[in-house]
Amino acid sequence: MRILALDHGTKRIGVAVSDETKTIALPLEYIPAEPFADFLVRLKKILTEKEVDCILIGMPRNMDGSYGPAAQKVEAFVAVIKSAITVPIKLWDERLTSTMANRVMIQGNVRRDKRKEKVDAMAAAILLQSYLDMGQ
Repeated sequence: MRILALDHGTKRIGVAVSDETKTIALPLEYIPAEPFADFLVRLKKILTEKEVDCILIGMPRNMDGSYGPAAQKVEAFVAVIKSAITVPIKLWDERLTSTMANRVMIQGNVRRDKRKEKVDAMAAAILLQSYLDMGQ
């Protein structure tokens, strides 16, 4: 069984998955956030294909640890997903994951136009790897 990570965004939702030993996070893809029904169809397909037993969703926090408007959007997103699937969901601090994802890709000489299409999945992988590294 694997863990699936979602990096919620208003336009795209980054997706990453762990290996079967839950040691390494792998960027998978991004799914357009709208239309939401299409997102749910793709999410359910991935959950089945990858044999996922837990979903990890990034919870945006301000640098001082407080929650802002983005966190409220994620809470609403989680509520809708919980009503559509039975896989357990956990929230995890996602501060600076997109920044780190961009930095990693710049260091890897990924062109700017390619970074835009890969940053969401990479941010989800960074989120998931931080969770795995904590031994959760």
